[in-house]
Amino acid sequence: MHPSALATGFPFPSCSPPVSHPIHLILSPGTRIVTRSEASRLGGGPPIPAGAVAVITDSPTDAHHAYRIRLNDGTEAMLRRAAFSILKEFKAQEAGAVDPSPDEAEFSQWTPFVIYRCVVGSQAFGLSDDHSDVDRRGIYLPPADLHWSLYGVPGQIEENATQEAYWELQKFLVMALKANPNILECLHTPLVEHATPLARELLDHRSVFLSRLIYQTYNGYVMSQFKKLEQDLRARGEIKWKHAMHLMRLLISGISALREGELRVCLDEHRPALLAIKRGEQPWTEVNAWRLSLHREFDQAFSTTRLPERPDYAWANQFLLKARRTMVDTPHLSSSHQS
Repeated sequence: MHPSALATGFPFPSCSPPVSHPIHLILSPGTRIVTRSEASRLGGGPPIPAGAVAVITDSPTDAHHAYRIRLNDGTEAMLRRAAFSILKEFKAQEAGAVDPSPDEAEFSQWTPFVIYRCVVGSQAFGLSDDHSDVDRRGIYLPPADLHWSLYGVPGQIEENATQEAYWELQKFLVMALKANPNILECLHTPLVEHATPLARELLDHRSVFLSRLIYQTYNGYVMSQFKKLEQDLRARGEIKWKHAMHLMRLLISGISALREGELRVCLDEHRPALLAIKRGEQPWTEVNAWRLSLHREFDQAFSTTRLPERPDYAWANQFLLKARRTMVDTPHLSSSHQS
């Protein structure tokens, strides 16, 4: 069953802080360390204070014996592993980096901030079969304190197991302004599963992202895919018909946008022909002839389009500022982001 349009209530996974269980492996000579408590020097002398920096000169054969270390003044000491920390880890802890960085954070830590979720790909194009995946894409909007923090936020979060990916709002808007085909399809897919009021406002104004830049970006994607198909044909004598189908679909969608001023994701009138390509029922010569014909239509559509030269940057900027302001006082789910 295809996902229906605009359902509210997205069951997010619960977030809980990761539990770490450090395993003390034998450290090699040359590792820089910092002492955790006061210690005695070999040969006597003033005690080594906690926080002193040293280097391991000799490692034990097991975790039950002591390391030989040398301090900056040349004196030495014997310390067990529990008496010191690795300097690199100590610095990270002192800087407050006990939380995972955005790139290391688990997918589920960011999904509570998803404001828009939709289905794209073959399901949205009306070109799916029993073997087609359900590809979910969307937007997430993190709280201001996370966005402003030293660690920042990831531009994209994804989960390969569930075929999901979400862009941080600013990155999404920038790519939409550049007429990225994947992003524009997210805005125009008929299969919307979750949208907050803010996301609905974005969908209501999605036409501001349509411009003549579509001609450049869609052509770029199509030609890149065509080169891959030609390489496959030369190397293996066959092509990936699914990729050929999507190349044609992208051209048709681009022509529609330039002519009608509206991006159509589901192209019902072309569905039989596109599925025939997907199944490999047409020879490549015929498919390529149709491609060349569509390219001519694309050129013609560009010469007569009423789309603006550039998208509405001003509206996109104001929308981003408004969205950012709504997140200033939003709690950032401390259970996921604090130790």
